[in-house]
Amino acid sequence: MKYGFDNEKYLRIQSEHIKERIGQFGNKLYLEFGGKLFDDYHASRVLPGFEPDSKLKMLMQLKDEAEIVIAISAYDIEKNKVRGDIGITYDEDVLRLREAFMQRGLLVSGVVITHYNGQASATAYRERLERMGISVYYLHLIDGYPTNVDFIASEEGFGKNDYVRTTRPLVVVTAPGPGSGKMAVCLSQLYQENRRGVKAGYAKFETFPIWSIPLKHPVNIAYEAATADLNDVNMIDPFHLEAYGKTAVNYNRDIEIFPVLNALFEGIYGENPYKSPTDMGVNMAGFCIADDEVCCQASRDEIIRRYYTALCGFAEGKATEAEVNKIALLMKQAKITTDDRRTTVAAKERAMKENTSAAAIELADGTIITAKSSDLLGACAALILNALKHLAGIDHHVKLISQKMIEPIQHMKLSLLHADNPRLHSDEVLVTLSILSLLDENCRRALDCLPQLEGCQVHTTMMTGEVDRKIFKKLGIGLTSDPVRKR
Repeated sequence: MKYGFDNEKYLRIQSEHIKERIGQFGNKLYLEFGGKLFDDYHASRVLPGFEPDSKLKMLMQLKDEAEIVIAISAYDIEKNKVRGDIGITYDEDVLRLREAFMQRGLLVSGVVITHYNGQASATAYRERLERMGISVYYLHLIDGYPTNVDFIASEEGFGKNDYVRTTRPLVVVTAPGPGSGKMAVCLSQLYQENRRGVKAGYAKFETFPIWSIPLKHPVNIAYEAATADLNDVNMIDPFHLEAYGKTAVNYNRDIEIFPVLNALFEGIYGENPYKSPTDMGVNMAGFCIADDEVCCQASRDEIIRRYYTALCGFAEGKATEAEVNKIALLMKQAKITTDDRRTTVAAKERAMKENTSAAAIELADGTIITAKSSDLLGACAALILNALKHLAGIDHHVKLISQKMIEPIQHMKLSLLHADNPRLHSDEVLVTLSILSLLDENCRRALDCLPQLEGCQVHTTMMTGEVDRKIFKKLGIGLTSDPVRKR
């Protein structure tokens, strides 16, 4: 993998910048953390070299000064909302996040249930957490939020919310996903702190869009593609341009809400320390891009990947046509097509030649390997074997797993487990390969090459099953698929 992002520099200057912001507000800062704290795979894809847990590592450098508050919306508890990337509900993810933070020695102050309006499920969730010894607080629904500023910044507005007790200079407010009410938690705390004579500050830490690079930079376009379901739009920050005469990139929701935030700050403190929504941010990622072209190419790949994800989601009823059309428009802005993904072209050519489903992988050195679906193996399973043979220098005609080994597994799947598909999936192939590696030198050599697949790109001409998707994800492989059912 070619690296385009200096992660060590990022960890250093980002923590320094946050320390400066804490000092700016008299040693008490509420920091809204957007995005994911320790599994930011989007950032690691578009900024090769950015480690998925970079934000957490940065936070660890401030461990003695920081504590964490986790927000969750009562609406998401009521709807049993699920995180699409890891497949667990938001309420369970709160516990996962809390445990992960505490294992690393970070202080977790408590959980805030936002948008609370007496929902029974939210009340039961609070009681469950309190039985576990976790401090839980309510943020109530406020009529007219966020536009009715006078009412919000009053005893009947923020004044009705629970006061979250914190003890450290930096309070990080995070959540399982978007729409959890992180900003409302921060603003409510500013009001509550001010009532107690503490003039705390607020800042926002969100990696994308990157404010210090051009609006139409592929990295920023890739962020729009990633948030097509939220209909976020990157924009030039007009407040920043007016205040400083300099261009900075932000997104529509922060720009639209800034006049309200400005009024809220004035209502709480009598003045707003920020002249623009960009001023509120502390993100330094744009200053750590070491190879712009590497990041540009990775971002173009990500835009195409998002396009195929939306196409498959639309075919399965999980995405809208508007999402597909938006990403298609973003591809035009980035001046790319699906043919710019080499694996897409190779997989389709193999499928056309064989008249069956096919898959292709691009290895780290640019080599393209293809495979087709057969009576014995699915295309994904066959592709992994073909790629490993190439990396291990094993002749393509050598069968790592013989037909005699595969047939009993197929018999078990069909006759005993009543499966519909007799072909071996990628997980079954890897388990079989592991067993054979004890006796077969070729299998051992092939298996030793498995880590080399991390960062590689794959395209399949059919929608892959959940099993194959999970295996590719665990291997760190970027997967796209045509929106076509398996044949």
